[in-house]
Amino acid sequence: MSITKQRSSIYSLASRIFITEMDEDTLSKIEKLPNFNKLFPNYYEWDKRQKTSRYKMINEVLNVDFTDISILHLIPYETFYIREDAMIESGGANPVIQIYNDYGYRVDLDRARAVSPDHIGIELEFMKMLIDAQQRAEENKDLEAVKELKEAQKKFLKEHILEFAPMYLINVAEQARTPFYKDAAKMVLEFLLEDYEYLNS
Repeated sequence: MSITKQRSSIYSLASRIFITEMDEDTLSKIEKLPNFNKLFPNYYEWDKRQKTSRYKMINEVLNVDFTDISILHLIPYETFYIREDAMIESGGANPVIQIYNDYGYRVDLDRARAVSPDHIGIELEFMKMLIDAQQRAEENKDLEAVKELKEAQKKFLKEHILEFAPMYLINVAEQARTPFYKDAAKMVLEFLLEDYEYLNS
């Protein structure tokens, strides 16, 4: 798998984990990843995972934790972290709206079950979209478009995702009740920092 495809896959996985509750299909795909035990080491070793039915694990353990880290106790929105009044900007003044519009990215907030387009899961999905566009440009040997799209990724990562995601993810790693979300937060944070280094190299 090319680096571009790998990056797209990780952004897709990260977005899915933090945008909505877990389901049977997604959890099965995660547990079948060839490097599952390295990406989720504590969850992999967790004895409760072996002893609890899949239905109970998803509905009574993981999804309860997801509600805690994304709705009740922690806030996964960029504007909450960057505004002095710690308010979520859900209107047209949101800093990511114009960027999304420039690239034809449309956010269905109802489907994403988010109150604002600067939700961490949506911003990670936008990065995946930029990387997929880069991949198409690579296949078409359009080097100028590849360069522009990589610059757009680096800029969005630096000016938006890295402005708040590390704080949010560190809080998730500390406050999540399950090894799954602790591992996910650490994995995504490490990847974002590595990806920014990659885009700068």
